[in-house]
Amino acid sequence: MSVTANRIKELRTQKKLTQSELAETINTSRVTISRIESETRQPSYAMLSLIADALDTTVEYLQGKTDSPLKTPHNGSDDGDDKKHVDLADDELIMSFEGKELSEDYKNSILAFVKMLREERK
Repeated sequence: MSVTANRIKELRTQKKLTQSELAETINTSRVTISRIESETRQPSYAMLSLIADALDTTVEYLQGKTDSPLKTPHNGSDDGDDKKHVDLADDELIMSFEGKELSEDYKNSILAFVKMLREERK
């Protein structure tokens, strides 16, 4: 059995979902899920994305590109709770654009602009 088929079936059973329940969740048929799990059908990336969301994992995990089934390395949550707070006065703040670190002048300009926007909203 392929990694993808095996992981879909494994996660589905861990979540105590039947093929029909998973199919209903992603708006497809039970037969489609059965064919994917038995490798009779190769799912498209769009289908894998729907399945990954329904099983609370990533496409990369289903494809075997990673061994972590979690959506994020921190807590598996995609609800924003894992966002890092950044203090605008943080001297260690590294800002980059198009892969290049910004100069101190650009950083200061950006921080001044953000502070101005924040003050306007008050």
